[in-house]
Amino acid sequence: MRSRAHFRSHPIHPILIAFPVAFTTGALVFDLFGWLLGSAGAWSTGAYMSVAAVITGLVAGVPGFVDYVSVVPPDSSAKKRATWHMAVNLTALAIFAASWIFRDRGSLEPGAGTILLEAVGCGLIMWGGWMGGTLVYRNQIGVDHRYAGAGKWSEVWVQGAPGTAVEVANADELKPGQMKLVHAGDRRIVLVKTEDGYAACDDRCSHKGGSLAGGVAACGHVVCPWHGSTFDVRTGAVKAGPAKEPIAVHRVEEKGGKVLLTLA
Repeated sequence: MRSRAHFRSHPIHPILIAFPVAFTTGALVFDLFGWLLGSAGAWSTGAYMSVAAVITGLVAGVPGFVDYVSVVPPDSSAKKRATWHMAVNLTALAIFAASWIFRDRGSLEPGAGTILLEAVGCGLIMWGGWMGGTLVYRNQIGVDHRYAGAGKWSEVWVQGAPGTAVEVANADELKPGQMKLVHAGDRRIVLVKTEDGYAACDDRCSHKGGSLAGGVAACGHVVCPWHGSTFDVRTGAVKAGPAKEPIAVHRVEEKGGKVLLTLA
């Protein structure tokens, strides 16, 4: 699923997270050594780093939240993981802010409580980073892999009452094997061009909720990018597991050079 918060197709969130990770780790290291060695210069550096950690963490969270609400497939294992990822990292930042309760305001010397809270915060940052890595490398959030001949990532937003046909593409817009993600209210539907024409099915894999629009379409089938479940795009039937349940399909037709999708 291509990141919505990106610069020249490069997701912004992964670029920015290096800063809070570096500042949280640096704050703990400088505060610990300053506290143990009685070095005012070291603990002052740690104090400034802890402030920078909170600020840069919140800044990095903005594009991450954009992708959370717009890219992560709803009702999926990735959504649950992304929620935990966000909650853990926000908790870590809150803990770093709370560590100032035990810091002397005049000299900026950290107390034992400061060191303890920063250590807990760093542990949470590592846990959050682990889940973030899983979201990228397993769930492919923010990854636009585009297999050969798949064309550019494409999506469209449409509105209409159930039972009405809405325009979702030009008839010559896609080539066989290419897909387009259609947002119809709170539903996500994949428009697929097969060798026999257009077909449409739900974007959600019935196994773990992976986005089929981010997978592969070939020979009238669509393959989920997470675990390889394969579905017939015209009937929704499962052709290969681990999915057990079929996916919903939708009526689609070409008319006047346009592709019309009938909303369920």
